[in-house]
Amino acid sequence: MSHDGVGSRAVLRAAAFLTAGALVVPVLAGCGSDEEASRPLAGQDIVPVARDKVADGGTLHWAVDSLPETLNTFQADADAGTTRVAQAVLPSMFRLDAGGRPVANPDFLESAKVVETEPRQVVVYKLNQQAVWSDGREIGAADFAAQWRALSGKDSAYWTARNAGYDRIAKIERGANDLEVRVTFDRPYADWKSLFSPLYPKDVMGTPDAFNDGARRKLSVSAGPFQVQKVDTAGKNIVLARNPRWWGHPAKLSEIVLQAVPRDKRAAALAEGTVELADIDPDEAGRIDLASQGKGADSPLQGAGRTSAKKLRSWALAHGFASDELPEGATTTREALATYLRRQDALRGFEVRKSLEPAYTQLALNGSGGPLADERVRHAVARALDRKELAEVVLKPLGLPATPLGSHLALSGQPDYADSSSALGGQDTAEAQGLLADAGWVPGGPVKAEKKPEKKPEKGAGPDADKASEQPPSGGDDDGTYVVGEDDKAPRESDQDHKADPKDHTEKQHSSDEGGRHLAQDGKQYTDKHPPQGGAPGAYAPKGTAAPAGAPAGPLAKDGKALTLRFVLPSGPGSGSVSAVADKISRMLQKVGIQTEITKVPDDSYFKDHIAAGQYDLALYSWPSTPFPATDARPIYAKPLPAADGSLNIEQNYTRIGTDQVDQLFDQAVATLDEDESRSLIRKADSRIWAAAGSIPLYQRPQLTGARKDLVNAGAFGFQTPVYEDMGFLKKGVKVSASPSPS
Repeated sequence: MSHDGVGSRAVLRAAAFLTAGALVVPVLAGCGSDEEASRPLAGQDIVPVARDKVADGGTLHWAVDSLPETLNTFQADADAGTTRVAQAVLPSMFRLDAGGRPVANPDFLESAKVVETEPRQVVVYKLNQQAVWSDGREIGAADFAAQWRALSGKDSAYWTARNAGYDRIAKIERGANDLEVRVTFDRPYADWKSLFSPLYPKDVMGTPDAFNDGARRKLSVSAGPFQVQKVDTAGKNIVLARNPRWWGHPAKLSEIVLQAVPRDKRAAALAEGTVELADIDPDEAGRIDLASQGKGADSPLQGAGRTSAKKLRSWALAHGFASDELPEGATTTREALATYLRRQDALRGFEVRKSLEPAYTQLALNGSGGPLADERVRHAVARALDRKELAEVVLKPLGLPATPLGSHLALSGQPDYADSSSALGGQDTAEAQGLLADAGWVPGGPVKAEKKPEKKPEKGAGPDADKASEQPPSGGDDDGTYVVGEDDKAPRESDQDHKADPKDHTEKQHSSDEGGRHLAQDGKQYTDKHPPQGGAPGAYAPKGTAAPAGAPAGPLAKDGKALTLRFVLPSGPGSGSVSAVADKISRMLQKVGIQTEITKVPDDSYFKDHIAAGQYDLALYSWPSTPFPATDARPIYAKPLPAADGSLNIEQNYTRIGTDQVDQLFDQAVATLDEDESRSLIRKADSRIWAAAGSIPLYQRPQLTGARKDLVNAGAFGFQTPVYEDMGFLKKGVKVSASPSPS
């Protein structure tokens, strides 16, 4: 999940368990107005320019987190770099518009529509007659059929990450002519527009060997404005060159080089000319903003004579220099400052383009065991939070709309979006305290001293949680751990951005920090293999339950145990924002009597070793939002089910909280071809997810991009799929108005 950007649905989507039939159950209505369509909270910031003002030629160096392990987006180790390549070199039947809606791609499709619904759903694709692969062969039914067979899940020799949607296809055949492809489904599939985007040639999909190994480091045949020219493992880059057989608008750029650059080195890479475009963290954005303001001309280096190390350091820190980049001693500090100022001068040629990413950050509550197995405690946590204030921590300093997110399944501007948060309720300290009291947690109760166990068994949560198996949470180191509210041992606000030594911490991240790095989207399914324990969660506190007056007199306790939740966070570069949000959350929880034990762990263990393994009570990570929540979001919220071997299959539901009702609503939504009905079912499912309180959406993630000022049609894309053939550099002498600020 921790990948830069959102594009790859392949790495998000996992095979889901489908319930055998849907029971008729009462459901909560989706809250919000069905009549009023929402709007994106922030628009694109890409400096849109007409093609005739863009120079022909040039090379764009674009930063990625790492060299992709595979160029096959349907494999488990595909990442955002894989998606970026696929978008530039492969066909997609549909692409996303600025509102996150799928629209037919005219370069490949003349039309695509459902032509029959009875006895079975039939979709006919009419292909653009100019659409050909780079080897000259027409794109046609054979390519569609090969991809279906590879991804249908019927042949285990194909090492696929998912088969959602393709497993519903009964057959694919040639239509009335070579330009028509007729796809017949054996079960209705509302999200049929998600299929065949991207589409690989039959040479890649035709056999298990070709699928598993043929497209990992090369794509010999492609069909986009660019083609893969070279994968340089030593130089950690991929070179995309113009496709001479491309029939659409010719690419303005001669080449796009996707260059691996660590997140915390991107401002330096921009300044050195290594890249011209890079997703950046807030700290890096701050450096670019400082440069644009001309900060640095008054540096002590400009004056005559010698300057003390202390004075040099003082000036540097006041002008945005990172403290851990400053060496000791006047001479070395002077040299470091000289390098820094040279780079700052170069950064004047760049700007920060910003929008909101099609992804959101949530607070995850692990309901498999401990206090959070009780729904009342989860509700109390949620009611203690001021989500508006939390959004402001991250978004307000960036000048982006700080609006709390009201849905787990869509973002503002997408058709499925409706604010269903009222199913859980807003911030209410007294209500939170009443819920905790009803659950038996009382202030000032006796707390037994006991040894910290090495492992605590945990289980899936939900109405039938006692029927499922589970897995143990970790003990964890004391290093990097502190309890908020206990003897004032929590770090000061000014310490939140301290860069932790990975050796001092214990866990991993595949999740999200607000610099835009980590997304929960590895597409893997996980199983818990330990026996069930504990009882079912409690009920809601009755309306009118008396809450303790004022703030708790001391830590809340029950059965001799204090109410302390383990809050696991990443500690790598760019994690300052997520730490600030976590600190705010901890202070809010402290007001209702909940203590948090915060542990900061290395990025490379945060997700796999802790979130996926269930070794946490509270955690912050992000999910991408897609136009196909009935398919893509189901594995995230599906009720954990026992597998044949007795383990608990959680799919991508790392909170381990799920209900039969939510599963049924997803199944109904994906099986109806009436868009309005499907949308209504999705909103009802979201209300149920809010009520279960397994995760609390906080805000849409910021999208910050450092870009050379003369680079156009590129930057912070928001929802929209990039148009690679239009990217380029302004012609000499052409002026464009400054990028409008997102609104």
